[in-house]
This record gives sequence, C-alpha cells and structure tokens, in this order.
Amino acid sequence: MLATTQRFIERLAFLTVLLGGLGLLISMFLGMGDVVGSLFDNPLPGALEVTESTMVLIVFGGLAYAQIRQRHLRVELAYLKAGPKMRSVMDIIASLSGVTFFCLMVWQGFNEALFSYTISEATSGLVRFPLYPARFALVLGASLLVVQLVFDLVRDIVNFGVDKDFELG
Repeated sequence: MLATTQRFIERLAFLTVLLGGLGLLISMFLGMGDVVGSLFDNPLPGALEVTESTMVLIVFGGLAYAQIRQRHLRVELAYLKAGPKMRSVMDIIASLSGVTFFCLMVWQGFNEALFSYTISEATSGLVRFPLYPARFALVLGASLLVVQLVFDLVRDIVNFGVDKDFELG
C-alpha cells in the first residue's frame, strides 16, 4: 500500500513538473512576444498576468519532485562531516521542519484559494485573469511536498543511523 501510494505521488509530482515546464514555455513565449511587440508599440495584453500566475506553477510544481530526487539544497560541508546517526538526526529535523512549514502553507494557501474562488478574484489589467488557479496550484504543489516529506521522515526514522552512500551532485 505504501509503495503504491509512493508511486502515485511520484507520478503526480512528475505531472506537476511537466505542467510547470509547460508554464515556463508559455511564459517564455509570451515574454518574447511582449518584448517584440513592444518594439513595434504593440505589447501583448495579459502577458504579465499570465506570467505571474504560471510562476507559481513553475516553482511549486517542482518542489515535490525535487524532494523525491533529493535535489534540494543542504549544507554539504556539515552533512558530510557528520556520522551516520547525526546525518539521520539532521534528515529527521529537516523533514519535520519542512512538514511543519508546508502544512501551514497548505492550510493558509487553501483558505486563500477558496476565498479567491469565492470572490472571483482576478488580476487588474487589460486582461482579467483569474487568480484562484494559481492559488490552487500552490496548494497542490505544497501538499505533494508534505506527503513526500512524510514518506522521507518515515524512511529516515526506520533507517536511523544506517550509513547511506552519500554522493555529491
């Protein structure tokens, strides 16, 4: 059951990375079109608003996948000098801190997303772009990260003190 859930979370995290990549492509082309259009006194309306919303998907879409691949930043100097038990303690503290922080973010993000949806919040520009999809994308990305951090926390507790083959890069 746990392995099946882990695979599902990994697939969902990969999907959010793909959506973030698509958002990055859209932002890139809109930005390029806006710059070129500005050269001819005809900027793309709504380019800024769409780019702002896709940035949330780009950032929060990749958090869980980066955690799955263990690609988040850490202070390697201190981590590599520590023994296996101290590394386990560091990993557990990092996971607990991440779970706490991102649970709070999910909680408040969901409240904001729901409120944004309820009042039909939109950008104030030439093109009114709804803000609630980006807010729900934040909640989805942060929720996936919380689930992955819980999996990592359980793994770190079960494997406490076991020396991991740690590689840089």
